[in-house]
Parts: sequence; structure tokens; C-alpha cells
Amino acid sequence: MYIGIDDKGKVTGIDNHNKLLEDIPNKFRDILGVYAEVNLQEEKGKHYLEIIVPRYDVPISVRGKYYVRTGSTLQELKGPALNEFILKRTGKTWDDIPEQRASIDDIDESSIKQFLKDARIVKRINVEDNIGIPDLLEKLRLLEDGHLKRAAIVLFGKDPGKFYPNIAIKIGKFGETDADLKFHEVVESNLIQLKAGIGEMLNAKFFIHPIDFMGMQRVELDEYPVAAVREMILNALVHRNYMGAPTQIRLYDDNFSVWNDGGLPEGISEEDLKKVHRSKPKNPLLADVCFKAGYIDSWGRGTIKIIEACKEARLPEPVLKEEQGGFLSKIFKGTEKVRRKFGEGTEKTKDPLTALRDKYGINVEKIRDKYGISAEEIIAQIDLDSEITVEEIAKKIDKSESTVEKTIKKLRDAGVIKRVGSRKTGRWKIQIKLPN
Repeated sequence: MYIGIDDKGKVTGIDNHNKLLEDIPNKFRDILGVYAEVNLQEEKGKHYLEIIVPRYDVPISVRGKYYVRTGSTLQELKGPALNEFILKRTGKTWDDIPEQRASIDDIDESSIKQFLKDARIVKRINVEDNIGIPDLLEKLRLLEDGHLKRAAIVLFGKDPGKFYPNIAIKIGKFGETDADLKFHEVVESNLIQLKAGIGEMLNAKFFIHPIDFMGMQRVELDEYPVAAVREMILNALVHRNYMGAPTQIRLYDDNFSVWNDGGLPEGISEEDLKKVHRSKPKNPLLADVCFKAGYIDSWGRGTIKIIEACKEARLPEPVLKEEQGGFLSKIFKGTEKVRRKFGEGTEKTKDPLTALRDKYGINVEKIRDKYGISAEEIIAQIDLDSEITVEEIAKKIDKSESTVEKTIKKLRDAGVIKRVGSRKTGRWKIQIKLPN
């Protein structure tokens, strides 16, 4: 860093170089706690300062606070984000840290047996039939100096919630809005048990038609594709921030979603999720053990599997995006009418509202004649995604936002659609009432 040189490299000089030679090193020491070398340089009678700061392998705070630059702004790091940042700079990940409070007695033997049973089927790890728990954990790199690592507790712990309170999974059934919670359940256990327990709970109380989480070759045509649901759950269990908020599974009348704390890995965008991308697991130890058991693959194909499962079931493209400090995956419920709309060949519906006629009792011709073709395009988009925004509709149907807003107002006034909840967090609902 130079003081007294402009952006083009021309020396402009400084008048108070003697004072700065004394003040700058002291400020680095007092404010940042680091050493800076400050050298006085001269060119053509003009003085300038050269400041050299060595690389530090530990995070540096400013008056006890940590910041990270995002674009042109500085953001303060707090809580889980700060922990993750510090771990990254020290070459560790959260799941790789030894848990000093735990011992082998905290490991659930039945979960170990289930892992070994699953691992032998896929043959991704060679272990003796009579291997002991400590030897297995050592082989899986889940022990360090005799101490269990955090990953061992998450995977096989008898009571992982004793160490990490937010390890539970919350499942809720909602009505028209997020505020309309019909009923909910909480599933709490280690990852091996949660993998099966979540599916059992969904089948028992939430899904209209139970799906077979083991029969991965079958596509469930009545409600949701099982391959997509399974991948969404496993992704959340493996890649979540275990020091953040609990993972949340939400079911509405027309969609199923999973949200887990923790955003996308650095260098991976939402668009990258739709194509082949490198695997950058947030919890590498958890991911490695789950790979060895055959629960996930190690090639970053989880999101692609979700997309392919929805496409095979002739459903709308799933939502895969960062939201509220975490990651949201959402799929939409399938009906035969929707599948015809997104299917291939002769079954594909030409008119976006043909399938809606029977579903909602909407008079297609009256809507088109009275409000124009934009109206039927808007309704078709709302039918696919009840949470879609005006901006998103405008992009999808290639119309201006003002045109979409005017048409939506006409449709709302006519009782064809209505907004449930606020503009920011609400949902659209298609009405049965016919326009005059």
C-alpha cells in the first residue's frame, strides 16, 4: 500500500510524512493487533510512504469485530458466519473439530450397525465383519487423539441434541399462508436415524399417498417424485449449518419445500446448480461417511437429480435458491393436468388455460376476450408458482411489469385471483368465481 501516489502511479507527495511514520504503525498495532512495516520513499523531492503488511493465517479483527468485503461494501461477521470464517482460515471445517465433552459411550451402536449394513450393499468401504466401534470411527477419520469429532456425534450420537441443540428437523403442514400452520412435528436424532425417521413421519402424517423411500426406481405419480424428496432431505442433512437454525420442511397444498441454514459454497451460484458442478460440501467428513454408505454421491449431482426427477415426472422446474441466510429447495405437486402441460410430444397442452378450466371452473374464453392473452399467461404462471412475484411473471411472459400489474388488478377486481397475505411474503390464489 502506498500513501502519496495517485491511481495512475504518479507520486503526488505528502507533507506530514514524519508524523505518519510514527502514527501508522501504532494504529495498526492498537486497532488491528498486527505489525506493519512503514517505509519512507522519495522521488524527485516528493515523499511518499510504502506500507507492507505480512500475510496472517488467522483472522484479523478491527476493534474486536470481524468484517468481510462483499462487492463494494463491508459486512460484519457474527455468530455462525464468523465461526465458519475463522474455521476456514485455520484450515478446519466445523465437523472436523474434536468434541471434548463426548466419549465413545455417546455413540449409538444400532446406528453404527445400520451404517455398516448400508455400506456393505454399495461396497464403498472395506471393513471387517467384527470391527469394533473405535476402530470403525478411526477408519472413518472421526477420531482425533482419542476424542470424537463433531461429525461422529451428528452421524451416530445417542443424543446429539445434548451437544448441538438445533439438530432437530421441523416439519409443518400449512394452509394458504405461512401464518396458517395446521399442524407440525419435530424429528430429532442422529443423521443415520433421521434419514429414515423423516420419511416415516412424512408418510405417516403429511403425505396423502405414502411414498417408498427405498424403491428409488419408482416415480410416485400421485404427489411428489420420491427421488427428488429423498435428495432434498439428504442434501439438507449433510450440507446444513449445524450451529444455525433447525432444518424446516414445509408442505402446502401445492408444494413441498426444505430449508436449511447455510448458503451455497463459495464459487457456486444458483445457476451452477442446474448443471454439472464441482462438489464443495460444507461438512466434508459428514459427506464422506454418507458417500461410503451410499446415501449421496461425491460429484455434486444432488440438485441435478432433483431437477431430473421433476422433469421425468413431468412437473415444473424446482426452486433451488439461497433464501434468508440458508438454502431453499422446493418442488411442486403433480396432477395429471400439470404433467400434460410439461410433458413431451402429443400430450403437451397447447393452451395454458385448458387444464385450468376443469381445475378452477374458469371461463377461458371470457378471460381472454375481456383481459387479453396476457391474462391467461399470468394465471398459468400463478398456477405453477403461487409465490411468484410480478417481476418474475413479467420476465416469464415477456411483458412489462406495468402491463402485468394492470392485468393483475383487473383479474383481482373480477374475482379471478386474489392475494393472500402481504405483498412481500404472501401467495396468489386462483378463484372459482367467473368474470362478468
